Amino acid sequence: MMQLEHVLKLLQAGDLDVEEAKRQIEEIARTDAAGKVADLGFAQLDIEREKRTGFPEVIYGEGKTTEQIVAIFKRLTEHSDRVLATRVDADKAEAVAAAVEGATYHATARALTWFRKPILNVHDGYVAVVCAGTSDLPVAEEAAITIECMGSHVEKVYDVGVAGIHRLFRRLPVIRGANVVVVVAGMEGALASVVGGLVAKPVIAVPTSIGYGASFHGVSALLTMLNSCATGVTVVNIDNGFGAGYSAGLINKNMSKRS
Repeated sequence: MMQLEHVLKLLQAGDLDVEEAKRQIEEIARTDAAGKVADLGFAQLDIEREKRTGFPEVIYGEGKTTEQIVAIFKRLTEHSDRVLATRVDADKAEAVAAAVEGATYHATARALTWFRKPILNVHDGYVAVVCAGTSDLPVAEEAAITIECMGSHVEKVYDVGVAGIHRLFRRLPVIRGANVVVVVAGMEGALASVVGGLVAKPVIAVPTSIGYGASFHGVSALLTMLNSCATGVTVVNIDNGFGAGYSAGLINKNMSKRS
């Protein structure tokens, strides 16, 4: 920006003709654009995403080779104070941890994190992650890790599905105290509707692919959540713990700004 202002002032003062000013402005634009992308050949890293959105680019590990994840992870550590990679299996995670000092693997969530300095709960309030069953934990933990990476505290309320609904009622004070609630459930996905009818906070529902044949790998839970009669329930894609966690983190961050 300072370079552009300098060129315009020279043009205004008559110390630069129009053609030269145009050339210099185009050069500034090219340099600026090049600085926003790290070209790895197989990947074009959006290294200034945090400036625009408040959170750096996240690595989706599934389908990437170990070498690709390592290279992307390393480059992102050069431009950000935190790195998150999701859907990384144990073998690939081991290679990243060996290559990047400070990288930590969260096995249940299948997520890798790295922080330049210890993570802090920088936003007020907290997010409740409510999980129906133990089989849904990988998705719930992915959501929780994402929220924590975004600077918010997480309260975990696990194994409180509708088959034993009294378990949910015992934890209602914690759930109601949250600024936003993430509900993770497979099978028929009824938990999101139940929670939505009990709280005065935004509910982000995550259907999981857990269940027997007629659950259709999460489609049954997805349709149940989309058809919820409870108000305030928003639904993300099947098994998308990251998407739910990211949205919850943004909501809590913006509520913290207003308080």
